[in-house]
Amino acid sequence: MIQLNNVTKSFGALQVLKGITGEVQKGEVVCLIGPSGSGKSTILRCLNGLEVYQGGQIHINGELVDATKPAIRQIRTRMAMVFQRFNLFPHRTALENVIEGPVHVKGENPKEAREYGAHLLERVGLGARKDYFPGQLSGGQMQRVAIARALAMRPEAILFDEPTSALDPELVGDVLDVMRSLAEEGMTMLVVTHEMGFARDVADRVLFLDGGVIVEQGKADAVLGAPQHPRTQDFLRRVLNH
Repeated sequence: MIQLNNVTKSFGALQVLKGITGEVQKGEVVCLIGPSGSGKSTILRCLNGLEVYQGGQIHINGELVDATKPAIRQIRTRMAMVFQRFNLFPHRTALENVIEGPVHVKGENPKEAREYGAHLLERVGLGARKDYFPGQLSGGQMQRVAIARALAMRPEAILFDEPTSALDPELVGDVLDVMRSLAEEGMTMLVVTHEMGFARDVADRVLFLDGGVIVEQGKADAVLGAPQHPRTQDFLRRVLNH
């Protein structure tokens, strides 16, 4: 479904992606792990056109991703993104945030969008808070609204950019539970995360990035349980406090 072929990206003189090649199959959960600044989030932003990559190619279901072309809007409707900092509209209720994209981007019937949006908020455990504003919700609740908003677009895949890193530790579990249920239902997911337990339990594959390159990749158990590359070993030792 997602193909990256020798993708490069620089911010000025700083090369952040140095030839990334990889793919994500339909229904697969792939976790990107690695130190801060290794290029993980930049990959997601290039995938849905928030950043323009300079070299290589990205294809979604065979269609070239080019952030400078009008077709990028269509690609974004098929590949939703959940951000670290929620990015909810503060002056709109949870339900209004969820239906914004379907109504204003996809042109769906507002009544039908509200019914489906309410269903999605029920699904993420927030049916009773559909009329709350973001300021009345906890961080974990806001992130679950953001996931419902992504699902409202009926996407083929969801990109998660460190969805739990801005949350208090006791709120992380609720968000990860929603993500686990999506994985069980076969949603294609590409997840940038520091939650190694989630990666081990849910990911089909794990990619370890460092310095803008994929240092190691493979089945989650193999990469997290028996990493081969010294850099991966060192990173996991630090993260897991071994």
